[in-house]
Amino acid sequence: MTTEHQNVRQHILDTGKTIITGKGFAGVGLNEILTAAGVPKGSFYHYFKSKELFGEALLEDYIERYLAQMDVILHQPGQSAARSLMDYWASWDDVDADSCDCRCLVVKLSGEVADMSEAMRTTLLEGTNRIVGRLAGSIERALADGSLRDVSDAQHTALTLYQLWLGAALLTKLRREPSALRAAWQATLSILNLGGQV
Repeated sequence: MTTEHQNVRQHILDTGKTIITGKGFAGVGLNEILTAAGVPKGSFYHYFKSKELFGEALLEDYIERYLAQMDVILHQPGQSAARSLMDYWASWDDVDADSCDCRCLVVKLSGEVADMSEAMRTTLLEGTNRIVGRLAGSIERALADGSLRDVSDAQHTALTLYQLWLGAALLTKLRREPSALRAAWQATLSILNLGGQV
């Protein structure tokens, strides 16, 4: 695969992410993505063999970038692991107050593609498992540095928190106001026994 081929392929993915984040996967045609990307309509299949494989690649790319961003937040030098973990949850507050437009493709596409494409469902599942793994590692570091106490099972706690925040993000889209995220923040402080410490 040449550099030019990789660059055009990535450009199609980036353009597709922007459009699909707003409209969903099924509601977007390939022509719309290619037109927005400035790529000739007939050339899509040089880069992806089907729309489903494009969707799978889109989610893989999104997860890799998301994990890289997580790593930056969760490994801030000179800061306790618990503070970095709460900074990660604070980053979820990326919802526009008027439109409640969430930029998270996991929130946007999980319900839509789970029944539509087994490959895309599996990609999302594996990605969310990796996210939970990162969170569990952060909890373990916080227990080791003493910034968290009384958390008996880091993996279970990480999964519980991730499920809580996914649900809060979905409710935020439904309610068109951020009270669910505020409640998730308070519940997270309680689950982690942080109280007013963070």
